[in-house]
Amino acid sequence: MNAPAPPRGVGARRWWALGAVMLAVLAVGLDATVLSVALPTLATQLHASESDLQWFSSGYLLVLAALMLPAGLLGDRIGRKRVMVGALLLFGLASAACAVSKTPAEFLAARVLLGFAGAPLIVMAMTALAVLFTPEERPKAVGIWAAVNFISFPIGPILGGYILSHAWWGWVFLMNVPVALLGLVAVLMLVPESKSTQRPGLDPAGVGLSTAGLVSLTYGLIQAGQNGWGSAIAIGPMLAGVALLAAFLGWEVLLTRRPGGQPLVDLELFRSRSFTWGVLLLAVSAVVMIGVIFTLPQYFQGITGVDPMGSGVRLLPLLAGLLLGALPSALFIRWIGAKLVMSLGFLILVLTGLWAASTTLGTGAGVTAAWMVAGGLGMGLVFAPAASAALAQIDAERSGVASGVLQAINKMGGPLGAAVFGSALSSVYQAHLPVAGLTGSLVATMKEGLTQGLAVARKLASPALAHGVQAAFVRGMDAAFLVSAGIAGIGLVLTLLFMPLRTPALAPTPESGAADPTGPGPQLLLPDSAAAAPTSL
Repeated sequence: MNAPAPPRGVGARRWWALGAVMLAVLAVGLDATVLSVALPTLATQLHASESDLQWFSSGYLLVLAALMLPAGLLGDRIGRKRVMVGALLLFGLASAACAVSKTPAEFLAARVLLGFAGAPLIVMAMTALAVLFTPEERPKAVGIWAAVNFISFPIGPILGGYILSHAWWGWVFLMNVPVALLGLVAVLMLVPESKSTQRPGLDPAGVGLSTAGLVSLTYGLIQAGQNGWGSAIAIGPMLAGVALLAAFLGWEVLLTRRPGGQPLVDLELFRSRSFTWGVLLLAVSAVVMIGVIFTLPQYFQGITGVDPMGSGVRLLPLLAGLLLGALPSALFIRWIGAKLVMSLGFLILVLTGLWAASTTLGTGAGVTAAWMVAGGLGMGLVFAPAASAALAQIDAERSGVASGVLQAINKMGGPLGAAVFGSALSSVYQAHLPVAGLTGSLVATMKEGLTQGLAVARKLASPALAHGVQAAFVRGMDAAFLVSAGIAGIGLVLTLLFMPLRTPALAPTPESGAADPTGPGPQLLLPDSAAAAPTSL
């Protein structure tokens, strides 16, 4: 989009506004990562069953899937800053509710509220990048956004592990409250209000079909990760989700062709190769990243013997690599274009996956840290340019829904990655377990996972069995990393075949007002200290 220059005094201020938005992103990221550390404690403190623990995570993911597109529509209609402020308030309240929960039902209800807050925050953060920054500036802004997303991965377990070891467990969730409140104050002071000049239609049928389809597909993927790809409880929802999303696309096409129709999603977006393949390749990179995050904490805690906090510390090399790739990505894109930067990133991920797949029980911490840095570098070189390529094609007029589409597709990477890598790891782990001479019940327990297998070995006071369980897990982890290399290879081929060499700027249109700074562009309502009247961005 050829956006006009910002009003005097706004240029520097919008980078401060980005910082305010990133506080909201950090709050959501911390909550997602600390939960995994807190689950064993929650099982004890809340007397939660294994099913309860699964739903603490699954319920949150399902609400996120359900609200991505409606959240974007709401921001376009009533104001993106207004939606973000309300979401931050709800996020703080829901975090406090998690901390004071006394039963699994209360905690699950609080997690659902967090999902209601998290979805608008995730979408509005992406929208802010499209509204506040020109296409030339967006790669730098996206690099910062990606870095903040990545920071939560090790920081959450480190902080959560320390709190669980030294204080009341509720502080794991209460620590999100000051982050949310600080983000709220910063957003109120620094982020300008923006919304579509023409209020988009509600499209209730489109909202209903997309919501039901995303929830059903996400639920099926979650069940595939827990019960296997062949289980009816996984296949049924996944097929239903695909059918509902196909119906949604058909309905949107019908509305697009109908005179006066107002579809939820502007399908013209998908005519852009930069947007389409930027979004899809961003999802591919998310699948690879989730596979690493899914596998490594289990390895650190079950094989190297560290606690959850130590596991978070050992993720820091991955963070270092991610920052090395994401932060300077804007400069790399200017030099050689997003296509070549992403191709290099995927190539590094392929080689790193093959390197990681050679891990044995005797592999040293230094070798593991080295390939983590390399893998993080590859992820950063893919993640930020892919998001930048997609954002370059988003008109600020409907940036809310467009960002919702991007984030909805990207968030599918979480449950899909967990299901794919979990299946690969579990099948190889179970096939190599040393179960000779053990009873059926003990074998069944060991097959549930590394933690359960080591518990059986401790119960039988058998170091040899514990060594066999650990060796089986490492074999499974190696298989998962080979799958990771294969998925990264697919990403590399798709990038080379379909990604444009250079990301074209969004062509100005009479409706967007981009060609004329005085035209009726998307409304950006600036704080009084920055400007006295609305302007077009």
